[in-house]
Amino acid sequence: MRTLLHIDASVRKATNPNPDHNSISKRIAMQFVDKWRSAKSTDNYIYRDIGINPPAFIDQDWIGAVFTPDDRKSSEQREKLALSDQLFGELFQADVILISSPMYNYGMPAPLKAWFDQVMRINKTFSFDLSRGDHPIEPILSGKTFILVTSCGEFGFGPGGEREHMNHLGPHVKTLGRYLGVESFYEITSEYQEFGDERHQKSVANALKNAGLLATDLASKE
Repeated sequence: MRTLLHIDASVRKATNPNPDHNSISKRIAMQFVDKWRSAKSTDNYIYRDIGINPPAFIDQDWIGAVFTPDDRKSSEQREKLALSDQLFGELFQADVILISSPMYNYGMPAPLKAWFDQVMRINKTFSFDLSRGDHPIEPILSGKTFILVTSCGEFGFGPGGEREHMNHLGPHVKTLGRYLGVESFYEITSEYQEFGDERHQKSVANALKNAGLLATDLASKE
């Protein structure tokens, strides 16, 4: 039995009175989930919509609590880390991580950055040892599969695209994924949203198709 952790980061709802306002990235991610669950009905599923219910930003007290040894943490510090501990617990269980996110200002939305900041913890997701020289940080977790679903207003953000140098979403998430124990990374992208033309419709259709195919393929692998 495997655990799928599903994180949605768009501030848009999946369904709105005006369908034009529906989140595209959430729709594509749900296509993955539906196909996954139809093939793996007995697997565990954990869901968070951090776009609608964003995690708190970390602050100085949070950092102080993280670097205080467990046997010396005050009750206030433990309370400060309660959400982080919960988010880490969900991550720790996950074999497959599905994150959907729109591209906001060429990068990740603030709620998604807040989630990464809360969940990435020294001695939990990564270790730090200066005896390793210039590369002291190493991931602790391993063996996880990561699927990133993105939606973009423009186009050409992929390898070789005319806006590849402006893509601060996918490469950032992939870099951070290593320190979540990610060993297999997939990205599904919908583009051209701001143009609203045939290219956009085709891009969404392809993303939905690819999400379903990838879910079916991954679900078949034990």
